[in-house]
Amino acid sequence: MSVNIIIKNAVKKFGDNTVISDISLDIKDKELFTLLGPSGCGKTTLLRMIAGFNTIEGGEFFFNDKKINDMKVSTRNIGMVFQNYAIFPHYSVRQNVEFGLRNRKYSKAAIKKEADKFLKLMQIYELRDRKPEQLSGGQQQRVALARALVIKPDVLLMDEPLSNLDAKLRLEMRQVIRDIQKEVGITTVYVTHDQEEAMAISDRIAVMSNGEIQHVGAPQEIYHRPRNKFVATFIGRTNFINASYHSNEKLIKFGDFSFSAENLSVQEDCPVLLSVRPEDFIMHKEENSPLKGIVKDSFFLGLNTHQLVELNHNQQLVEIIRESSLENLLNVGEEVYLSIKNHKINIFSDDGTRNLIRKD
Repeated sequence: MSVNIIIKNAVKKFGDNTVISDISLDIKDKELFTLLGPSGCGKTTLLRMIAGFNTIEGGEFFFNDKKINDMKVSTRNIGMVFQNYAIFPHYSVRQNVEFGLRNRKYSKAAIKKEADKFLKLMQIYELRDRKPEQLSGGQQQRVALARALVIKPDVLLMDEPLSNLDAKLRLEMRQVIRDIQKEVGITTVYVTHDQEEAMAISDRIAVMSNGEIQHVGAPQEIYHRPRNKFVATFIGRTNFINASYHSNEKLIKFGDFSFSAENLSVQEDCPVLLSVRPEDFIMHKEENSPLKGIVKDSFFLGLNTHQLVELNHNQQLVEIIRESSLENLLNVGEEVYLSIKNHKINIFSDDGTRNLIRKD
């Protein structure tokens, strides 16, 4: 049985240092929920509070209606997958997967049946008699995942499980995790600092910074309508441009460029900060826009080409991503005209703390 995890006003302190500050979350039953943020933001600390490995200095934690603050780790019925796999080197693959079932005093027949089921589900049945040293990193991680799931936990907790794998294996394993989590149907809390990984596997993401939640939402919402400047910079790449809002005309202006901005959460003229993703600039050789610049550098990366352009009106460098092409090449030093996908621009308060397009 999976559960709904509810966290109310969580606080974690190490001595006089508060590392989790008044966090509240509602993680839905069967959801794959990711805690995303830079090193030291508190994401692993919060995961360990859910697991029972860390004490709780404030707030309440619930699995469904059951308060778990004072429950022992062994009674919380959680499965854990760690960054370093933590599988037993002297056990075979089968013995590792069977470990939790033996501790729970399952019968021999039930142990074999359940272990076989998850060995096959994780596509490691043929490796069942091997020792961990005979396995690749991806195979070891599959063993760790099978061992965590075979006990039928209410919650699966995963702490940077792919960070020790090479790039190709990470891509493979994140798809495995996503597929298995949906097939088994278990509430999963996943910790990572990798934004692409988080977006690829998550139903929802909580972006964290300095022990606080900055934004909770689906990957598409967080990417396209980030709540503040920190979220915009941590999820993907973006360019920031200083501009001004003119309330009477309902226009955003910078240099000679302007565009309409309806229904912002401000009523008066004010400075604003624009966030424009690199893929939301459109480059033209012909004069068709008051926004222009000079190509300063270019990086061919296969599918896409990244170009740095210096805007004429303020000499600011912006990054622009275009699909690579054999035609319409732009050379360093060439003047270009730019348009922007206006509906995709985010407009922040000038200090970056609020997205003026959002109503929350």
